[in-house]
Amino acid sequence: MTSYIIRRLLIAVPLLLGMTFLAFMVIQLGGGEYFAELRLNPQISPETIEQIEKQFNLDKPAVIQYFYWLKNVLKLDFGYSFSRMASVTGLIRDRLLNTLLLSVSSIFVTWLVAIPLGIYCAVHRYSWGDRFASFFAYIGISIPNFFLALLLLYLASVVGILPLGDMRSANFYELSALGKVADIGKHLIIPTLVIATAAMAGLQRLMRGNMLEVLRAQYITTARAKGLPENRVIYVHALRNAINPMISIFGLQFSSLLGGAALTEIVCNWPGLGSLMLEAVRARDLYLVMGDLLIGGVLLIAGNLLADVLLAWTDPRIRLR
Repeated sequence: MTSYIIRRLLIAVPLLLGMTFLAFMVIQLGGGEYFAELRLNPQISPETIEQIEKQFNLDKPAVIQYFYWLKNVLKLDFGYSFSRMASVTGLIRDRLLNTLLLSVSSIFVTWLVAIPLGIYCAVHRYSWGDRFASFFAYIGISIPNFFLALLLLYLASVVGILPLGDMRSANFYELSALGKVADIGKHLIIPTLVIATAAMAGLQRLMRGNMLEVLRAQYITTARAKGLPENRVIYVHALRNAINPMISIFGLQFSSLLGGAALTEIVCNWPGLGSLMLEAVRARDLYLVMGDLLIGGVLLIAGNLLADVLLAWTDPRIRLR
């Protein structure tokens, strides 16, 4: 297992290099730059803009710019954000924890509800409970995240129990340690429900389908013929095989933490990496976009590696070579 993980990490290096190089070139070929609007400002002289471009090597060809950026990345310096007048490393560090908090809580709620519900629907196929869960699953898949976020924010404004956006209350720093945790938890409820609803609906349907397929297998019939308790047949023999495809989906969910929460972060005013990425693209802030893309690539590789390791851990038939 250790040698497999080391090999995968070594393979990740050229993958990240290729991804970032292509992304850098595509951004350059797309045209436009952050300084285009500044050139139209009569209060900023062309000499000042040229000096800034020379300072950050933006006056050189795109390929040379990439290698200067890569050299700085190896020093954990992702560059400078012109739109926010701050270090990209600091901006990502401040936002990354917020996005991870939102995404991990969404994944936790999704799996906590979807997996048991999918098992129940498979075991009680075509019952009223199964039909009821399937009906709401189709609704959850169909409703766009931004619409559900707006709907929940409206309901919260009417009821007046939950906050209407942001991550902290105005008096956050005056609260005790437990009060701060509770305050962030209250702000986390609406965006978590928004992200979890669509994922929960799809995951529940997949779990139901996997479980139904396994329950039809011959070894399940044999286990029942031996007189094993039904709970043991379902939760020991059937579940272990039905859960394997879901672990691969878990890896994909982990790898999509950055992009999956972007729209919800914007609507709910959650200060995360997704909303920061959109602002960077709109401002044509080169180094901030590249920093966000690099983090997304790292999460993608880490998610796929995590899924493979979990599969080998849960299923002894799988051997990583």
